Amino acid sequence: MVMGMDKKLYGIETKALDLLKGKFVNLTEDKKLALLSVVLKEIDPGIAETEIKAIFDDINDMGKLASFMKMGNIEDIMVNNVNNVFVYDAQKGYEKVSDIRFDKENLEILVKKLRLYATNEAASGNIMDVHLPTKNRASIVYSPKGYDITIRNFSGKPLSILDLVNLGELDYNMAARLWLYLDGFRIRPANIMLGGIAASGKTTLLNSMFSFFRPDMRIVTIEDTYELNTSLFENSVNLETNEEMDLRELIKAAMRMRADAIVIGEVRGAEAQDMVSAMNIGKMSVCTIHASSARDVINRLTHSPMSVPDDIISVIDAILVLSRVKVDSHLARKIVQISEISGRESQILLSDLYRYDYRTKKSSDMLPSVSYRDSLSKAIGVDPSEIIAEEHLRALILAKLDENGKRTIGEISESVQDYYDNPERLLQSIGMTNMTPIIRL
Repeated sequence: MVMGMDKKLYGIETKALDLLKGKFVNLTEDKKLALLSVVLKEIDPGIAETEIKAIFDDINDMGKLASFMKMGNIEDIMVNNVNNVFVYDAQKGYEKVSDIRFDKENLEILVKKLRLYATNEAASGNIMDVHLPTKNRASIVYSPKGYDITIRNFSGKPLSILDLVNLGELDYNMAARLWLYLDGFRIRPANIMLGGIAASGKTTLLNSMFSFFRPDMRIVTIEDTYELNTSLFENSVNLETNEEMDLRELIKAAMRMRADAIVIGEVRGAEAQDMVSAMNIGKMSVCTIHASSARDVINRLTHSPMSVPDDIISVIDAILVLSRVKVDSHLARKIVQISEISGRESQILLSDLYRYDYRTKKSSDMLPSVSYRDSLSKAIGVDPSEIIAEEHLRALILAKLDENGKRTIGEISESVQDYYDNPERLLQSIGMTNMTPIIRL
């Protein structure tokens, strides 16, 4: 509540918040103020313009939480009803915030403010998903002690693939492998699954990988709540589940939308069957899944509730696994395993191309792709050695972009698109005049 606001005005504000739930979605600040003004004058015809402005300012005020919502290192803010508040720091982990605590009344008001932006069908009940204008996302669940609120922070500047390289999550060779997987020389892009436990960085990595898609691709993303950024692609569709449309329905719809790539935020149930079916008919798919190893990914896919038949699992080309690991005194995210599916005998066969050893804190060498490389070489009619050479060249390009300070998602995307359009010109522009592209498609 704004300092100096009297009890009467506070009561008017709470009534207005109840009437306006869900009404601020996608409105500009001017339109919000105009709508609020109309509602407040219906409640109290004699309300002054200064009082309307005071209420508007209070509605937009998230108090002490606001500072955490702007911090790039804070990934989540957790209001545990009236008990306490915690934040999750990307490097330090969970931290208790000792100077913030809500009583029942202030917690109710906070929820009413957040509910202005609720879009899901359950917003009138005890579970709400809220997309704030600040790009933060809030999950609100009612409990016997009040409301439990988790606010996910999304950086205003999304991390690029080179940002992740510089943070130690992967290296240039792995990034080049991802580039090759997502490109497939236009003929045979790979189907990829990103596995990992919660908060291991799956969505962040997936978002950074969008730089490698070709600009003429039609991309359909499917999520429970919007997190993926497709703003660099004109021919893209972002689908979100709701009470009437679950992941299965949306995946089936995407298969009828002439999608070149279907990107699924997370699979965790029977929709995995539809995803693998889409792969099986030639729709490139990329998704995340909760799993701690490549074998764990396979086990989850082939058992209930996913129950994907063994005989079509091989349409998945590559599995990457991410994890949080202790590096010196802080937590870091790393790709800890890269595997390709290489066939099926008594069980699904996995070919490990890379592993991180948690005990020794050392990484294995990145081995050349085998299964995917061979299928790609047949599809485009080149020798496998040429694919290896092209992947090496792309690793050098990414290293050169990093050296030249071109590290944002936009800058990497532009350079990658330039390479697709005119590889010689791109190589010349970044100072690699002695290099030539190996494969042209």
